[in-house]
Formats: sequence, structure tokens, C-alpha cells
Amino acid sequence: MQRRIAAPMSLENLFQEARTVEASESAPCYFPLMSGRYEVKPGMMLFGSCLGNDQTDRQIFQIDDNFTHYRQVKLLARAERLSKYYQTCNYSKAVAGAIAHFIIKRLTQEYPYQFCCQKSIDNTWIFHSQLTKETLYLNADWELQQVQGSTAFPAYTSTLDALAAQMQEDLTVICRSNDDSNWLSAVHLCYPNHWSAETKIGKDFATIHAPVAGIEKINRRADAIVNTMIDHKPMVRFAWGLSTDTRLNHHPQAPSGVSVSQWRGRNFDPQHPKLYLRVERQVIWGLPEYEAALFTIRTYFRDCGVVKKDSVLRSKLHAAIESMTPESLVYKGLAESKASILQWLDEVC
Repeated sequence: MQRRIAAPMSLENLFQEARTVEASESAPCYFPLMSGRYEVKPGMMLFGSCLGNDQTDRQIFQIDDNFTHYRQVKLLARAERLSKYYQTCNYSKAVAGAIAHFIIKRLTQEYPYQFCCQKSIDNTWIFHSQLTKETLYLNADWELQQVQGSTAFPAYTSTLDALAAQMQEDLTVICRSNDDSNWLSAVHLCYPNHWSAETKIGKDFATIHAPVAGIEKINRRADAIVNTMIDHKPMVRFAWGLSTDTRLNHHPQAPSGVSVSQWRGRNFDPQHPKLYLRVERQVIWGLPEYEAALFTIRTYFRDCGVVKKDSVLRSKLHAAIESMTPESLVYKGLAESKASILQWLDEVC
């Protein structure tokens, strides 16, 4: 049976930061602003496109030497309050089973030495992670029945919840009904970048993205975009922003006992400059037979102190910040720090 052991909730743990790509030995490296412009657009390309990371670019789930930290952040988020980070709405048994089956199939294909799944004689499934030493027992419909070897608290409530704790991605599922309306049916978001699972669950694509500055043109095609996500070949896209720390969890609601200003971050200090490019690699994989799509979010940090030593990358980053509209600067939390960031980027290393 699953042991119920609470994860430590000290402020030191909550504020612990992830290693940057530059400080990692195996993390893939992405720089999605080579256009030199900040653009709000779908930006979807065919999944598996070569982006300089060899086989890793062809993997949905990217596991690297930062896995232990990413998992600890998820366990801390769950221990704080699971419903703050994990929500479902009209997430049917059929869709949940299909998503679980797909995730397990991909994990075992992409990492055969880390994950295995065996079918029992009674058509149940046994999934094991060598990384976490957890074993999930699932019924014939891929529903979670039992967990062995876990110290996660609270206990996993579903297969999706348990699988999310085996990876470095956040997970969302969007569904479509017969009348072509759509809704966010599941979200497991332990690395939120200033948005909340609780406020987005059950809403359609246009409503979810309405707060994004400059989204109006995209939202006029919201239904068509969702149809593309579900019906077309798998795709990958990137989103980026700037942060002054490498903390994965930037939920808009601060944990109990933590001030909003301290939790929010995004305070650039020119005297002690710390600036990071927060990159999200987002994979969209449609399951048209279930009228659904899986949307994964993998977060990376690039150290802008290292980036600016490369004249080409520095110029692209500088130009992209310059190109932001006033509304985008406010949305990205850069309105007050734009000038000082640009001045710092211009300084000779």
C-alpha cells in the first residue's frame, strides 16, 4: 500500500531553484527567439523537427539530470494543496484511459531502461518507474488501483496524477464535444508560470488565453486551432519569458505564510543582476478518436548572463524585448524593468 508521508514544507524548500541549462550536463538547449521579435502566435511546427538536440527533439518527455529537483517541486506542490495544482472537469473514463495508455506507451518507448509496463493475466497493468521506484497497479481501463514504493502525500488520486509525478513535464488535456465546443478537461500544473489550474479548468481555449496581451487575432480562430490540435499530426511549439529566478513554481497564489511580493519574483536588480530566459517546450498530441489532445509543458531556464556573452543571442534577446508592446511588457512583468534590463544586456561582459 502507499505510505502517507508528508513532504517537508519549509520556506527553503519552497523557494529552491532549478539548475539552468548551462549548469546541466544533459538538458536540451532551446532559444526560441531567433527572429528577434516577441510574437504572439501559434508557432506550431511538426513534432520531431530537428532543433539541435538529436534524439531528444523526438521525445515527448525529456528527462535529464535535473529530474530529482523537478520531482521534489511536484511533491511539494501536491503536499501544499493538491487541488491548487491538479483539476479535472468532464474528464471521461474513456479519455482518461486513452491519455494514461498513451503516456505509459511513450515513456516505455522513449526510456526503456527507466520505465516498464507489464500486462497481467487478468488484463490489469503493472507500470514501474526505475527513477522513483514506484509501481502503479492499474485495471483494464488504466485506472489506478494501488501504488507501491511511494512516499508521496497526499496519496495519488488517479493515474494521471501518479504519472505526472514520474516526469518533468506538466500535463493538460483539452477535449472537444459534438458541437465543436472545447474545454480544458484535465490539468496537472505544478510548474505554473503565473497562471492557475483552478481558474482555467473547464474553460474553452479562447477564455483560457483571453488575459494574454495580443491574443485577440489568435482567439478569433480559437476553434480552428483546437481542431488542428486534435486532428492534425503531433506538433511542438515554444513560449518564453524573462524571470529573475529559476523557481519552477510561480503560482499566482502565494503559499501560506509567504508574501505575494516575495513569491511573485520578477524584480530585476541592476546592482546584482540575475536574469533568466524561461523557456517552455510544449508538445501537442491529438487523439482524434477520443476527441481530445494531450498538451505537455516542459520548463527550462537559460542564464542570460551566459546568453549575453554570445553577440548573436544577445542581439536577438535585446531586439525581442524592444519589440514588445506596452501591453505585453505588463503581461510579462517587464514594464518597470525593461530599460534596466536592456542597459545590462548592452554592457560588455
